[in-house]
Amino acid sequence: MDLDLILVGGGLANGLIALKLAKVRPELRVAIVEAADRIGGNHTWSSFDGDLRSAQRAWTARLYVKQWRGYVVAFPGYRRTLGLGYASATSDRLDAEVRGVVPPERLFFGQPVTAITPTSVTLADQTTLRAKAVIDGRGALPSRHLDLRWQKFVGQHVELAEPHGLSHPIVMDATVAQQDGYRFVYVLPFGNRELLIEDTYYSDGADLDPEALRARIADYAANRGWKIARLIREEQGVLPIALGGDIAAFWDEGEAGVPRTGLRAAMFHPTTGYSFPDAARVADLIAGIKNLDAPKLYAALRRHSEAAWKARGFYRLLNRMLFLAAEPGRRYAILERFYRLDEGLIARFYAGTSTLFDKARILVGKPPVPIRRALKVMKEKPRHA
Repeated sequence: MDLDLILVGGGLANGLIALKLAKVRPELRVAIVEAADRIGGNHTWSSFDGDLRSAQRAWTARLYVKQWRGYVVAFPGYRRTLGLGYASATSDRLDAEVRGVVPPERLFFGQPVTAITPTSVTLADQTTLRAKAVIDGRGALPSRHLDLRWQKFVGQHVELAEPHGLSHPIVMDATVAQQDGYRFVYVLPFGNRELLIEDTYYSDGADLDPEALRARIADYAANRGWKIARLIREEQGVLPIALGGDIAAFWDEGEAGVPRTGLRAAMFHPTTGYSFPDAARVADLIAGIKNLDAPKLYAALRRHSEAAWKARGFYRLLNRMLFLAAEPGRRYAILERFYRLDEGLIARFYAGTSTLFDKARILVGKPPVPIRRALKVMKEKPRHA
């Protein structure tokens, strides 16, 4: 098979690359190798209006199942509705869109990869595919060079017996009992009787107990007066939250010279874990490289990843405040204080474009954590830096 590009891993990042290339460079012969039987797994990806440029929002628009004109946050002592737009895309939409632009003979499902080089992929059945370049997007790469904590969750898309009455998503409901770090519930109203209810934790450990979280979702729904009529689908995940790291050493790990995307390239917002905006930006970057050979792709993606990591040091500092300075049961107080700030500041924070004034405003005043711990965290050099 004569190929220009092989995308290893059919997740969000590689899926968006396939869609963008099909739109602006349809002459390229792109293949996808995925160990599962579909693109995107079973996930929901969300973003705020300010996270993407209007052109990026336009070319990804077919992936969104719902868009809202605002969202809600709730804490034990504070509740607020913010006016920033919010949108959610699903893996079902991503799977359908990718299948519509990549020919079936170039979609290799159920194919674990046993070896990968910058220009070839060997499958479990010993078939070898070759192309001008290979991009590895198979999810997070275990690394001793990154200092990580975890955002973990179980989400259930449910149909209720009666309308729920929500007009906005609840991006963060931290009025629930605090367990295993900072806990909140995330709720997306997809229809007047359909909700995605997600029990989420900012935790020191990556262990996930799905049964316990399912029970807490049921309790949350019952406490809100929602009777669940049926479960439509369930998703779960454990996402990295970055506290520090040596990004150059991270890139030196793994297969030499193989371009990487998504979590495998540390492309996610360090604090929120959101990855959709980064995936869209990387897809735009790749589409703009005239000659998609492996060395040029590797250099461009590594440079982009390292630059983003360097620019986001402030968010990793805040993560150290959250995980290292705050008592686990009081971590919510940091977010509660944050959400009292200016709406524009909050929007820039999510977009990863905080100004110097924004950063000063977030840090000034008495922190909602023990002051000695806060000062110690700010002075300490992060691990693996």
